[in-house]
Amino acid sequence: MNRKILPLNRREFCRVAAVTGGLCASGGLGGVSDAVAQIGNAFVLRRATELSSVEARFYEKLPDNEIVCKICPRECRVGDMERGYCGTRENRAGVYQTLVYGLPCAVNVDPIEKKPMFHYLPGTPAFSIATAGCNVNCKFCQNWDISQFRPEQTNNMDLPPEQVVAGALRSDSAVIAYTYSEPIVFYEYMYDTARLGRERGLRSVMITSGHIQQQPLIELCGMLDAIKVDLKSFSEKYYHEIVHGELQPVLDALVTIKKQGLWLEIVYLVVPTLNDSEREFTELCRWILNELGPEVPIHFTRFHPQYLLKNLPPTPLPTLETACDIAVATGLKYVYIGNVPGHRREHTYCGSCGKLVIGRYGFQITDFKIRDGLCENCHGRIPGVWS
Repeated sequence: MNRKILPLNRREFCRVAAVTGGLCASGGLGGVSDAVAQIGNAFVLRRATELSSVEARFYEKLPDNEIVCKICPRECRVGDMERGYCGTRENRAGVYQTLVYGLPCAVNVDPIEKKPMFHYLPGTPAFSIATAGCNVNCKFCQNWDISQFRPEQTNNMDLPPEQVVAGALRSDSAVIAYTYSEPIVFYEYMYDTARLGRERGLRSVMITSGHIQQQPLIELCGMLDAIKVDLKSFSEKYYHEIVHGELQPVLDALVTIKKQGLWLEIVYLVVPTLNDSEREFTELCRWILNELGPEVPIHFTRFHPQYLLKNLPPTPLPTLETACDIAVATGLKYVYIGNVPGHRREHTYCGSCGKLVIGRYGFQITDFKIRDGLCENCHGRIPGVWS
């Protein structure tokens, strides 16, 4: 099936927003919404009663039935009947197996802007799935009730790749999004679903922390169309203490994604007192400019107290605006503020003439002035995927 996706005008967007809004409103994370379940009736959506036992990819066998996982920088060394850090992969007699294949605990239809992706098929509904588990442990995680839970602790659905694709098509989604938790921990499920989706004319996007090794990432890029990376900080200290991960592999992943030709956007959650210094903003923006180029969108997003960081206040708006000013002064062309509905930095402005080309309020599009990838005012190219 070959589907062409066109930018929505206001009337069309309102129609899509009404449909996707109804889907999202009927259920949330941690379970499948009633609306999605209704869409799924034709292919029998049902709760899973057991974990999966599909052999994982990217691991090495060692003596005495031990293995070393090679999918993320942790390289967990796992003994027989033990699991890696993410809790979603188990060594069974020297065979490393994924326990979450085809078992999402969250299924929703979201606007693509919620991911957020602002330069990728605006107004497009995204059939969004996640399993339990994560390979980092961010103290500010907003979805900790699935990312930091083991698959035995979540309500999982029996939804193999072919049924994800069927659900996306039935919900009139043009995109499958792997999101909410950390898609790297359900790599095999994501890879196979993206491959099947591509055969049916569906695109796939990954919403990730980017904490992955190079070879798995390169192979995955062959199946995906776009990636949004949460770059948590530009400090190894922050990564060690707040994220429980490493910065350098994420930077390496960003460079690789760009080289592989996928559409890339970056989110930087600005946490008061921890990663909000002007020096860090400056170093971050210079790195993006030099390593990725001026056209990669960056979203500076407001922090709200969550999970293990409830002692800090929400990010002050002037801090977010300072980050944006530094980014623009550095030479970055597409700079956004997230989690502040109504701010002018929600909009997209032409990198050539400065005129507004996409107006937004929250997840809604209010203006769209791009035609064939060009600004309607000056006909300058607007980087992104528009159809």
